[in-house]
Order: sequence, then structure tokens, then C-alpha cells
Amino acid sequence: MTKENTKAKKGFTIIEVVLVLAIAGLIFLMVFVALPALQRSQRDTQRRDDMSRFISQLAQYQANNAGATPGSDKTLANDIKNAYNNTFITSYLKAGGDSFVDPNGKDYNVVGVTICSSGSCNQASAETDTASGNIRVYVNATCNGESPAYTAGARKVAITYKLEGAGIYCGHN
Repeated sequence: MTKENTKAKKGFTIIEVVLVLAIAGLIFLMVFVALPALQRSQRDTQRRDDMSRFISQLAQYQANNAGATPGSDKTLANDIKNAYNNTFITSYLKAGGDSFVDPNGKDYNVVGVTICSSGSCNQASAETDTASGNIRVYVNATCNGESPAYTAGARKVAITYKLEGAGIYCGHN
């Protein structure tokens, strides 16, 4: 044997290098595919927390106003909606410098208030609300899954909000 054959050659073969690069590429691909779903999930968690805060502050509003809901002294739908957006959100959710903003940066906005009556809620679907920040309020209602359902009692209020990932958040007091 010659001296060249007995010496072990140092370094990686081309197959080893390509294999390592392929594995690294697969790992990066999995991370970049999973990252947007994780971020979407985190934003939806923040939205659920914000809607729970909305419901909690609504209960506080009712406690301070003999059980009345915002705009209950109004008769026109736009006046009721404005009572939520201008009075309730400003005085209860943005009080003391707090913010009440969707994770995408847009202010939350009550886009509809429905007064439910016996057996019906005439639900305007939150699925049609594609813009972030749109909250729908249902008076005399509680949640039945993802949708509001009539419940006797003006103190019962349900809200719906379309989540970015999938589904609709429905919460009630």
C-alpha cells in the first residue's frame, strides 16, 4: 500500500453537505409555514381578551346605571350605536388612558345593536364583517355557540366579533 491510500481524507462529501442543507431547508420551511398561523392565533387570543373586557365593563356600566344598557334611553338605531361608541367605549374602556384597539391597530367599533325579542334575535351575521374591529351587540340575548339567542331580561347582552383565524367570538354577561 502506498502512503496516500492509508491516510484518511478530511472533509465532507458532497452528498453529506447536500443532505444537511436539505434538512436545514425543511426546518426553515416548517417555521415559516407555522409562524403566520401562530401570529394569527395570538391576535385572536388578544381579541377574545378584549371582548371579555368589553363584557366586564358592560356589567360595570349596568351596575352604575340601574341595569340599563348603553343607549337604552334612545329610540333610533344610530343613536343607540353612537351611545356605545361615544359614551360607553370612551368612558369605560378607554378611561384613564387605556386603549381599546384591535391587534391590527384599528379601533374597535360597535357596528350594530339589535334588540332581541321573543324567539328571535334577527342576527346580522358577524361573518359579513370582514374589517377588523367590528363588534355587534345584542340586547336581551345570551350566546348559543357562536350566535346570540333571545333570553328574557334587558340586563342580558351578547356581543359577536369575527375572529381572524376562524369562527366568531360570542360573549355575554
